[in-house]
Amino acid sequence: MNRSVIARDAAEMEEIGVEIAASLRDGSLVSIVGPLGSGKTTLTKGIAKGLLITDLVVSPSYLLAREYRGRIALHHIDAFRASSLDELAEVGLDDHLPPEEGATVVEWPERIDGLVEISDVLVTIRLVESDAREVTIAHP
Repeated sequence: MNRSVIARDAAEMEEIGVEIAASLRDGSLVSIVGPLGSGKTTLTKGIAKGLLITDLVVSPSYLLAREYRGRIALHHIDAFRASSLDELAEVGLDDHLPPEEGATVVEWPERIDGLVEISDVLVTIRLVESDAREVTIAHP
């Protein structure tokens, strides 16, 4: 089932993330696809909020991954600089794809062959106006 929503600001994007978090369980894999600056990390902040995580959620761009604790663990991976699952395996991140414990959110999953296809939730963000994003949520 696919659902599309328009988010006009960061608060609306975070609220979509809170809704996504309600369905996440141990082993969930969420892929977020969208252009640079489209709100992928903001959406992840909402997912963290929905998982009752109180830590500040920031982009893992230079670290590749960050982990947070809440109702369940949240593994936040930025695959922008990765070109294969082997590269993620070299630093031990393949254990989170999908995770045994907690949920994993991956930004830029399309850079890793096969990752989008094994996701439990696929979120696609499309810029539709200068201040609006169309967020499509699919459960493949």
